[in-house]
Amino acid sequence: MDNKNKSEFAVKILILLVCVLAMIGCSTNRLPTATVKPSAIASVDDYQYLIGPGDSVNIFVWRNPEVSGSFMVRPDGMITTSLVEDIPVSGKTPTQLAREIEVVLGQYIKSPIVTVSVGGFVGPFTEQVRVIGEASNPMAVNYRQNMTLLDLMIQVGGLTEFANGNSAVLVRVINGEQTEFELELDDLIKQGDISANVDILPGDIIIIPEDWF
Repeated sequence: MDNKNKSEFAVKILILLVCVLAMIGCSTNRLPTATVKPSAIASVDDYQYLIGPGDSVNIFVWRNPEVSGSFMVRPDGMITTSLVEDIPVSGKTPTQLAREIEVVLGQYIKSPIVTVSVGGFVGPFTEQVRVIGEASNPMAVNYRQNMTLLDLMIQVGGLTEFANGNSAVLVRVINGEQTEFELELDDLIKQGDISANVDILPGDIIIIPEDWF
């Protein structure tokens, strides 16, 4: 093999090695895609507040002040009480939690009567509404009963001057599938077209693109 052929062969081997290394790098460095978990609320009329990490849960046990108290929900969605170390509370309504605690405390107390109230109102991630893109203050917002698109946009400070509001989309998980809905934010905010206002559900994601023209 002459020098010219040897050089061409070496170049081909080098290119092949680069391609192989690139393929290996892509295959080993790619993270798994996050799973978007649906909200437990499918209709505005069905909304009930669900407890989440960061909330403060006040548990009152009638005639048993020694086991009553206020407890912070841990990042793993549980609380620790004086009798039970790990009680899962995230994703439950206060009433559901009260009934479950009555069952747990029934092992130690005769016929406990429990009332649960909540403070903090952070809620699970699945119940928060997220606004990303060209909002003045993109953020995750704690859902409130009967929240509308207009309420949400007021909370995030409206649109930036670069926003293409009428190309915004709302992403909602319905029956396990992500569904996109077109929004008309420019009409709603800049023109006051209230017909462009829509109901928001827990777990909704609003994506506002930039206007390139």
